[in-house]
Amino acid sequence: MPDTGLRLQRPTLLVSDLDRSLRFYRDILGFTVEFTKTDDADSYAYPVFEIPQQAKVRFCVLSANADQPRSLALTEVRGVELPRPSMPRSHALVFYIETIDEVVAAASEEGLDIYPEKRLETNDGRFGREIGIVDHDGHLIVIYRIDS
Repeated sequence: MPDTGLRLQRPTLLVSDLDRSLRFYRDILGFTVEFTKTDDADSYAYPVFEIPQQAKVRFCVLSANADQPRSLALTEVRGVELPRPSMPRSHALVFYIETIDEVVAAASEEGLDIYPEKRLETNDGRFGREIGIVDHDGHLIVIYRIDS
């Protein structure tokens, strides 16, 4: 396969309340905030996400760790109602996390919907745990940990 220079930069989620979302992504999952900025009226976010021009947009970039800087972005859209993701879900973000029990307990305390845990078996025969969590805006986040 030829090297095209492809690199996954950062998935971006639209959220209705950035501060509330940071309680989950920063305080519970453990991302760190790299920067937050208010987008200009000519921001590329407006046309590509089809955000109405009257909406106010604020952008936050998060890092998973030192080896994965700027790995997720949250774009807050205020002044228009964001639709909930449709079913069946069209996407999920999947994160490996060591502190799975603590994350689930904190997500439950935050009032987030949590899917029942499932035993994970990888394609190479290892086993672990996986749990789906729905954030405040309806985005599915699947966390997992490999135990053996």
